[in-house]
Amino acid sequence: MNVAIVGASGAVGQEFLRVLAERNFPITNLVLFGSARSAGTTYEFKGKTYTVKELKHGDDFKDIDIAFTSAGAGISKEFEKDITKFGAVMIYNSSAFRMDADVPLVVPEVNAEDALNRPRNIIANPNCTTIQMVVALKAIENLSHIRRVHVSTYQAASGAGATAMAELEQQYREVLAGEPVTVDKFAYQLAYNLIPQVDVFTENGYTKEEMKMFNETRKIMHSDIAVSAMCVRVPSLRCHSEAIWAETERPVSVEEFKTAVSQGKGLRLQDDPEKKDYPMPLFLEGCDDVYVGRIRKDIANPNGLTFWLVSDQIKKGAALNAVQIAEWLIQNDPKFQG
Repeated sequence: MNVAIVGASGAVGQEFLRVLAERNFPITNLVLFGSARSAGTTYEFKGKTYTVKELKHGDDFKDIDIAFTSAGAGISKEFEKDITKFGAVMIYNSSAFRMDADVPLVVPEVNAEDALNRPRNIIANPNCTTIQMVVALKAIENLSHIRRVHVSTYQAASGAGATAMAELEQQYREVLAGEPVTVDKFAYQLAYNLIPQVDVFTENGYTKEEMKMFNETRKIMHSDIAVSAMCVRVPSLRCHSEAIWAETERPVSVEEFKTAVSQGKGLRLQDDPEKKDYPMPLFLEGCDDVYVGRIRKDIANPNGLTFWLVSDQIKKGAALNAVQIAEWLIQNDPKFQG
């Protein structure tokens, strides 16, 4: 399999390299692409050294089978045809194409088959907060149709990139040293603070991040589910957390949902309140699964469940989900058979 990574020097690009190595993804040739600034940078992958090439218009993707792409929306739109015109499948990790009708939006545990219908040879990776939520919601949907969801997200600094992580660490040092605090990546100081805004506000008062959770969930689940989100940036480095209230058509018991989580793809049940055992970002960096805990009946809604989940949003929320899409294609798409 000839594989390209576009945006290889970024946080997600580096995670692609780690995940591909961890999962022993079948790679015959690997090509790394980046900006002019990143060109010439070298990275180790499975004992070999690879040099980043500058992304340019032309025929660099002529022999590529799968291109994992984590570049900005503008760059991705500009180079879409260069990447796909020779037949490469572009698995894209940003927002540019997610809601396009002719681009499938895929979470393999939920709607893997959608990846087969890709007229533009593009498959979109959903937003990280959406990915971890729908993996858990699928377990409920299999029991009873979900009418609506309320969700509060607690999103780590790494959701805004590697430079945001570095800024948070710098802010903590500056606060403790009594120095002026550097604020660049966020609207306010994030250290020792919470910021109830992720992305820009839209006309209805929700942020773009919150509206992604509404629109993307419907597309992925092929459902009329209504999602109302409040997205909050929190001063942790990695792993997003979510508090979820889900209303179903019929009451679903705690026991039913726990069994569904235990048996669900990509899910891990961690729910023993008496032992103070529940998912936390501190312990889940680098983990593949979506961890679910604090499961209980919603005392304000007889048809409701409420629960807590945590996932490494750089891994499952980005690189791992994309690699899992590619793995599914290799196993199920005639294009990659034989």
